[in-house]
Amino acid sequence: MSGIPRRLRPAVTVFLHRLAPRTLRGRLSLVAFTTAALLMLVLTVAFNAVAQQRLQHQADDELRTRAAAVATTVDTSGTTVRVLETSHDELLDTNVWIYAGRRLLEEPSAAGPVTRVADALVGRGGQRCVTADVDGPLRLCSQPVPGEKSEATVVTALDLSPYRSSADTLLMGSLALDAVMLACTYALTRMAVGRALRPVRTMTDQATQWSAVASEERFGSMRHPAELARLGTSLDAILDRIRTLLRHERQLTGELSHELRTPLSRIIAELDWWQTRPRTTVQTRATHRVIVDAAESMRTICDTLLDDARGGTLTAPGTAEVRPTLQRLAEVRDAPGHLTVTADGPHLITGVPPALLERIVSPLLTNACRYAHSSVSVRSYRAPDGVGIDVIDDGPGVPSPFAGQLFEPGRRAEPGDGHSGAGLGLSLARRLARSAGGEVTYDPGHTPGARFVISLPAG
Repeated sequence: MSGIPRRLRPAVTVFLHRLAPRTLRGRLSLVAFTTAALLMLVLTVAFNAVAQQRLQHQADDELRTRAAAVATTVDTSGTTVRVLETSHDELLDTNVWIYAGRRLLEEPSAAGPVTRVADALVGRGGQRCVTADVDGPLRLCSQPVPGEKSEATVVTALDLSPYRSSADTLLMGSLALDAVMLACTYALTRMAVGRALRPVRTMTDQATQWSAVASEERFGSMRHPAELARLGTSLDAILDRIRTLLRHERQLTGELSHELRTPLSRIIAELDWWQTRPRTTVQTRATHRVIVDAAESMRTICDTLLDDARGGTLTAPGTAEVRPTLQRLAEVRDAPGHLTVTADGPHLITGVPPALLERIVSPLLTNACRYAHSSVSVRSYRAPDGVGIDVIDDGPGVPSPFAGQLFEPGRRAEPGDGHSGAGLGLSLARRLARSAGGEVTYDPGHTPGARFVISLPAG
């Protein structure tokens, strides 16, 4: 583009970019067409060059054959070169020059300027051939006729027009064949590439459909060529990632709904209680405090769960004094009077932030209060590997067949037991505890009732 003015180069670049095929099939077809065109150009040039050389050799062979025939009529045995007359020698004399040394003995009638070319050819001596353009293309060859006492030279000429016509015909035929071959190459390449890319289009449509419905279908179970198998593996990884993200999204939505239900219920209950009949200023302020505490609890829940969903800040440095946090959690949840909170030691500190400690204990405490008959206790103590917290109730406990599924999201031992819940609390508590380097386990040997053990790092 060096010859294009600088101000026009962007426009030319855009124009060339628009001319380029937009589809992979078009680009591959163009590459195949260009490659075939270059190859056919080289082959055509080589073929026509060989054909022209072959035709020239044929012309030279014919000229030497005629010169040899004419040389039989030239007598060089004496001191004088003589041309012997034979019957039908007019055929041999057509376009034939005979020289004795450099002296012209015979020439064709109306030879004209061609005789000068023959003279020059004889003057150069030896057996030579030359092409001249005198009233048309001619090929001239000289053939020395040696003798004992004298020498002669025979020059023959041949019109090259038929040979050049044959060469032009070969060239036009090869160009026409090239055009047909290029058209067929382009069409067959587009067809072959289209058929080869058809499975890719099918796989793309399937991947779009499967990702929209979070299907478990995958390409790994299908037989594909090696290239498509690698594409299928990549698409399977993307589909697994999408499915994981969708599962995390549903899990986060369910956990937020699960955790926000309690503070929302407190806000609604306080507002209903406040609207039933006129309240004093002190009672109104107390209601406002309860609503503010519930709203703060909702914000803390959202921040904690969103931080965990982002994979981020749950393991950030922070400590919490265990007993005050558990007592505040019991007050916020309006726990029954038979709930007891005990701690071994006045200043038991765990190495997790207070908000995270509340979110870990809250689902266990909610379940204990829901299923207990008469007693719920929360006991914190110093464990060998950190801090332990037991949440114990005297309810019916966990059925033995269900113990293995206890911490799976969405699982409930008795969905029709009359209690609302999505079966997400225990899985959330364990996941948050593990994100902080701790654990939540169930003690199957505790009877009657249920005992859950929380293990957290010490502060």
